[in-house]
Amino acid sequence: MKATLKRCIQFYNKKRFEQAKKELLALEQKPEDNPEIAYYLGLINTHLQEYDEAIINLEQVVLSHQNLFQIFQCRMILGFIYSVTRRFRLAEMEFKHLIDLGVESPQVYASMGYVLYAQKKIGECIKCLEKALELRPDYAGALNNLGFVYAEEKLDYDRAIDLCKKAVKLNPKNPVYLDSLGWAYFKNGNIMDAKAYLRKALELSKGNREIADHLRSVIAAVKA
Repeated sequence: MKATLKRCIQFYNKKRFEQAKKELLALEQKPEDNPEIAYYLGLINTHLQEYDEAIINLEQVVLSHQNLFQIFQCRMILGFIYSVTRRFRLAEMEFKHLIDLGVESPQVYASMGYVLYAQKKIGECIKCLEKALELRPDYAGALNNLGFVYAEEKLDYDRAIDLCKKAVKLNPKNPVYLDSLGWAYFKNGNIMDAKAYLRKALELSKGNREIADHLRSVIAAVKA
């Protein structure tokens, strides 16, 4: 059966990414000649964690200047790829493009906050996370990240705890949020609550090195 873009999209929607990719690569047209093919291939590459190939295809869509929604989406995904591959300056550039274009998205501002913090741009990071919460006050990820920053940077322990508690209330079984709350309690000198939340976080995410390190720090403080 001849490969078609429609069949590829059907496979993609069913999360059959390898088959969808096979269909796309069998098409007569190539990604560099068709932004729609480049778009779906970029999405598939991202799902398959083929990040270098994804960047090439997603950039092709961004440069096509055809579908505004797809361009925004591709910039967001490029920012994600650069973040997970620790190319934070490039990630910052992608999110800045979206902000400069007037995209008022809490996810964009929260993502920008993350990459700014990774570059130790603390003040700018806080502004972006606060903006994310202004746009969506119940954004658990932004609540958690801002709380962690306030605690880790010794800026405001009470606010850190309040923000992290709100994140945990929204998602009580998220080990990352429990870890942040435990760490905020520890930074504020509340060892008992810190240990309780960090133990719970580690139970939900066994083998997580960062959570384990936090718990070890708390236990060492108890023994000291």
